Amino acid sequence: MTETNKHIAFCGLDCMKCPAYIAKRENNDELRRKTAEEWNKVYNLGLKSEDINCDGCLTEIIGNSVCTIRKCARGKGLLNCAYCADYSCEKLDKNFQTAPGCKETLDNIRQATK
Repeated sequence: MTETNKHIAFCGLDCMKCPAYIAKRENNDELRRKTAEEWNKVYNLGLKSEDINCDGCLTEIIGNSVCTIRKCARGKGLLNCAYCADYSCEKLDKNFQTAPGCKETLDNIRQATK
């Protein structure tokens, strides 16, 4: 894994900018609450603020284990979805609608590996 990809989630999210990752790192309960609230509106997940404890989805321990993108990529043994033969799939395309920067990140990784 290159340093560039070290903090890139399976979906292309930059963990260092992710509110769940930041909330855990800073032990910020208000950010946990706001993140759970926002993600419940956008993704209909039913999260509680105590569910927002993420060390990054590339680690074994993650607060939000409901991510279907993570489950799929881990099952395929991928560093992230940019390396998937089925890129870009329906799961990712749906995610890109709410997080368009993720597509650009993954596209850049795919381009760099060609």
